[in-house]
Amino acid sequence: MMDEEKLFAARLHAVRSRPYLATALFALHTVESRRVPTMAVDRHWRCYASPAFVDRTPPAELAGVWVHEVSHLLRDHHGRSDRFAVKHELTGPGERLRMNIAADCEINDDVFGDGLVRPESAVLPASLRLREGQLMEDYLREFSLGPYTAGYAWLDCGSGADGLEREWDLGAEGAHGLSAQERDAVRFRVAHGINGSPGDVPKGWQRWAQEAFHPPQPWRELLGAAVRSAMSGAGEDYTYGRPVRRSASLPGVVMPSLRRRPPRVCVIVDTSGSVSDAELGSALLEIAAIVHAVGGRRDLVSVLSCDAAAHVTHELCRAEGIPLVGGGGTDLRTGFVKVQRGNPRADVIVVLTDGQTPWPEARPPGRTIVGLFSRPRPVDENNPHYRPEAPPAWARVVTVG
Repeated sequence: MMDEEKLFAARLHAVRSRPYLATALFALHTVESRRVPTMAVDRHWRCYASPAFVDRTPPAELAGVWVHEVSHLLRDHHGRSDRFAVKHELTGPGERLRMNIAADCEINDDVFGDGLVRPESAVLPASLRLREGQLMEDYLREFSLGPYTAGYAWLDCGSGADGLEREWDLGAEGAHGLSAQERDAVRFRVAHGINGSPGDVPKGWQRWAQEAFHPPQPWRELLGAAVRSAMSGAGEDYTYGRPVRRSASLPGVVMPSLRRRPPRVCVIVDTSGSVSDAELGSALLEIAAIVHAVGGRRDLVSVLSCDAAAHVTHELCRAEGIPLVGGGGTDLRTGFVKVQRGNPRADVIVVLTDGQTPWPEARPPGRTIVGLFSRPRPVDENNPHYRPEAPPAWARVVTVG
């Protein structure tokens, strides 16, 4: 028989060490299983525990295992693994083991310490020669199964970690599983508690809590890809200030070298009365995504509020601190004019708008990306045949929302 008293005492220790995870830890239903190597979870929030593992593991270390396993479920590693596998056409248990290792790296870099003992066998990014603080998807792009992962063939945190069902899983129809609504409610309560008083909560958990309320959306990935594509080749020019080395092979001929400077991005945000507060809040999230697309260089991103007139251009320090001024009519052409007159001039212009604006007739220098807020077809009571002018053909258009 499994020593449930020891197992539940370890869970109480975990709750005291990580009180912000209490709702999730108590939501797990334990299932005794001799087929589980250590402890594992399924996507329905059942925690399978091996009696032999519980017997030989000290309570302080068991507390860390509790937090580790519930972290897989809170961070939706099973769903993210499934999506990553479909996107990259990955199949087989070997790939799922790699996903389990990557998910462990995401968790273990900041889950232990402060009352939680780290097991000697815990997978750490450093053991795979990877940087800390990344997401599971980032790690999956940076390593493959090989010499550094040979010692983790035993690793099995269950289908809740990598999405692959195990023979011991009770399945969706089994007893004591949480429904999808119950699982979302647990995540919401944990994220709400972390956002309400972050205190000494690790950065990884703070990032997760923010994304739990504002999850990454497909359009954000498209917008980031569009920005990166627009930046390729931007900021490049030839200069005679530093001749190219090949000039030595051509006596009497001075050849210029290609100089690359970091491309600058200006974001024009439509702040007219037709744009809702929710859409302006979404614009701030898109600005943060744009900063990520340029490698985190906030000094390269500026923001311009624009309705019928262009307002003050703000250099980006923190996205949430940008004042978005406006509320009148819409004419983003004034914003384009101000951006083109700026010094230094932007290499990439990103426009976040509902599309109800006239557009410049001439193509501006650099490249333009338009993020269109998704909404039903607008109706003008005074002109039932009104249709907003479509973005020009020289702009790359991404639907936002």
